[in-house]
Amino acid sequence: MKVIFIQDVKGSGKKGEMKEVSDGYARNMLLKKGLAVEATPENINHLKGQQASAQHKIDVEKANAEKIKETINGKTVIVSAKAGTGGRLFGSVTSANIAQEVEKQYGCKIDKKKISLKSDIKAFGTFSAEIRLYTGIIAEITIEVKEA
Repeated sequence: MKVIFIQDVKGSGKKGEMKEVSDGYARNMLLKKGLAVEATPENINHLKGQQASAQHKIDVEKANAEKIKETINGKTVIVSAKAGTGGRLFGSVTSANIAQEVEKQYGCKIDKKKISLKSDIKAFGTFSAEIRLYTGIIAEITIEVKEA
């Protein structure tokens, strides 16, 4: 009997996979516990629709990441911060500050977790950072810290 797995079943199949299993295993285990559904033409169509939808979502996310990369790659983000004596900052410039400034200056919303700083920014000057927008899509930016 052909079944479409609804959940991962160890040793049998992964979610969204269509496989041939023995009739008894399908009726008594998989279908009874709701782990799989019978591979009828209607269910196969539904599975193909879900796969197409997931692929479309991935394509849209990748296209958005490429667009953001074109906008900010190689650009300079100016961050102003308060400082104490000796040119040292109060606290440090964090990835959240950088994400906020990128949104203000270039209009691109970036998650702070995707910004990777090479070192902590605790002084004035120029620093570089990587923004991992998507798998394999990385933008390089320069951060210029000035006194507020």
